[in-house]
Amino acid sequence: MRILLVEDDSALASAVCSYLESKAFVVDVAPSLADARAALLGAQYAAVLLDLHLGDGEGLSLLPHVRALADRPIVIVVTARDQVTDRIRGLDAGADDYIIKPYDPAELLARLRAVERRRSDSHTPVLQLGSLTIDLARDSVRKNDAPVTLTQKEWALLRVMASRPDRIHTREMLQDALYGWDDEADSNTLEVFISRLRRKLGRSHIVTLRGLGYRLSPSDEED
Repeated sequence: MRILLVEDDSALASAVCSYLESKAFVVDVAPSLADARAALLGAQYAAVLLDLHLGDGEGLSLLPHVRALADRPIVIVVTARDQVTDRIRGLDAGADDYIIKPYDPAELLARLRAVERRRSDSHTPVLQLGSLTIDLARDSVRKNDAPVTLTQKEWALLRVMASRPDRIHTREMLQDALYGWDDEADSNTLEVFISRLRRKLGRSHIVTLRGLGYRLSPSDEED
């Protein structure tokens, strides 16, 4: 999952980035509204963490840009304003949730997952694909009830596909989940990670749709 953190407090942004990246998320930081607008035009995000008070304006003014996107990301308002009216304004403007500073990054992650579940109309973040069990809440994968060890990049890739298992995921969408602005990737890197996941999960669980992208499959059949 690729996240846009709109935050002008560099110390807080660094702490939140470190935590989320340790959980296999890719995080881009936009310290201003102008940077955030440019980021939304240049990449596809699963979530936006939006500070209300920024140096170049009110954070809520970004929400019309977010709502106009074809694949609208989750928006969680992050604010130091502990006022009910501010929270209501944020939710009425289109935010999915809010969190008040100072906050524990673990709570932020829990709120992200809760919004994901509400959007998918799912009561559980556990996906069962044949012998494969993917638990998005616990960041764990089991095959035939045995744990599967994944690297952060492998888990980041699988999380995107497992969050929307019925969807065809294009190369661009999956690359966005793997790399932030400062990362460089070889053109074949995505295929390398797909190959590694297939070896660990079973080749038939990731289907290639030529010219379209990749999709998860419940099949346990092997080549």
